[in-house]
Amino acid sequence: MERRTRDAAICAGISPYVAHEYSKCFREMIGSAAASCFGVAGVASPRGVRVYKNGSGLTVDLHILVFHGLNIAMIVRSIVTRVCYTVKEAASLNVHMVNVFVDGMISRG
Repeated sequence: MERRTRDAAICAGISPYVAHEYSKCFREMIGSAAASCFGVAGVASPRGVRVYKNGSGLTVDLHILVFHGLNIAMIVRSIVTRVCYTVKEAASLNVHMVNVFVDGMISRG
């Protein structure tokens, strides 16, 4: 296992094969992946990111804020792709479902 993957798994409090718990570090990694997508103004607090074990993979709930005037469906597709890729690369875990909740819109002002 390459160092980056091992370090992410240790940070997340998981082995690459079995998820034991999802630490704050792991949730922050997922939140950062989502927040880096075009159109995302930020991750909403206090709900933010929740991760659940779902069979052999994970279910992720994300509460986000988006910029007004952008295509929300496109933003959500980008988030789902990036979150699945980030979790797979960092912790060798599959994400079965990403639920994205848009909690608000912000003007670009």
